[in-house]
Amino acid sequence: VQLQAFGGGLAQPGDSLRLSCTAFRSILDYHSIGWFRQVPGKAREKVACIRDRDGSTSYADSVKGRFTISRQNNANSISLQMYSLKPEDTAVYYCRTVHYKDGKCTAYGSEGQGTLVTVSS
Repeated sequence: VQLQAFGGGLAQPGDSLRLSCTAFRSILDYHSIGWFRQVPGKAREKVACIRDRDGSTSYADSVKGRFTISRQNNANSISLQMYSLKPEDTAVYYCRTVHYKDGKCTAYGSEGQGTLVTVSS
């Protein structure tokens, strides 16, 4: 299962960006999906996850209140709406299928193309 992430770019601190994760419709409907990010030299960080069966969500403390993960049924995608961006949000963002339990998400399956988000003034 390979998902593709799109929508990254250059933003200034305080700006907003919207990332999209696309795959076959059946994949997005029947799998929990998570957004992760990675900065070179640092461990990959879970950003947000959404559960397939009920839409439950969980977020990293660093993005809680600023980022929102949601399903876009008409666009066949999972979006990550990012508000109030900070320089420390700079990273390559990936979307993955995840096991979602008790608010925790564990990625599995192959990893697709990521999208670079750069927040700088």
